[in-house]
Amino acid sequence: MIQPLGGFDSLSGIDLDQFNRLSGGFRFLRGRPFQNDDDIIVDEYYAKEKNLDIGSTIQLKNHTWRVSGIFESGKLARICAKLDVLQTLTGSSRKLSQIYLKVDDPPHAQAVVNDLRDKMPGYFIYTMEEFASLLTISSVGLLRNFIGVVIGIAVIVGFLVVSMAMYTAVLERTREIGILKALGASSGYILNLLFRETLLIAIIGSVVGIIMTYGTQWLMMHAVPATLTQETVYEWWPIAGAISVVGALLGAILPGWKAVKQDVIQALSYE
Repeated sequence: MIQPLGGFDSLSGIDLDQFNRLSGGFRFLRGRPFQNDDDIIVDEYYAKEKNLDIGSTIQLKNHTWRVSGIFESGKLARICAKLDVLQTLTGSSRKLSQIYLKVDDPPHAQAVVNDLRDKMPGYFIYTMEEFASLLTISSVGLLRNFIGVVIGIAVIVGFLVVSMAMYTAVLERTREIGILKALGASSGYILNLLFRETLLIAIIGSVVGIIMTYGTQWLMMHAVPATLTQETVYEWWPIAGAISVVGALLGAILPGWKAVKQDVIQALSYE
């Protein structure tokens, strides 16, 4: 039985013996399974988030629970209590929210699901792979849209910031460009020099930015454990690098072209 607690947290009522036979059981990092009616077990991330340890008490659904065990995450549940106790507390005696079935042979899972869907129309019946995919961030509609908007804004702002930074950097070199032209450097030579410098700065900046993401990942894991999980999406590395490089090169084109087309005397007198 699943009782929502707010946000993405929920309290799961389970029959421990049946659950152990189905999933192989919990791997306890500290403590033991629940024995008393007021006992609950929590996963390691929830324990870190709420600063819980063995013997800690916590108020959930207007009831005081005692933490009897902390288990390794990965069981599709973060907080577990006795099934019959949770049913009684919520006035849902002999009622269930979810039923898990274990088939005799994994390749038969889809066939069993299809058969159950035919026999019980209107019920949500999934294989474990389908069910687990529903719990990902990308399956949460509003959150997925929010992430898309944030990424879009970050791309636009990053592009503009890189372009403006390179624009300013090139303008600051107007005097040096005038000196090069006075020494006989061609416009093509100066543009090639500017673009190579811009490309090098953009690549170094992209690498530094990627390295800094590991710093933020470490900070989030230690400062706010279990509240946010930062996933490294390697497919975005070349995209972020391309945005940085293209933004830098576009930001260098206009001021570079203006600089090389300026009169040598004006360039030399530029402050």
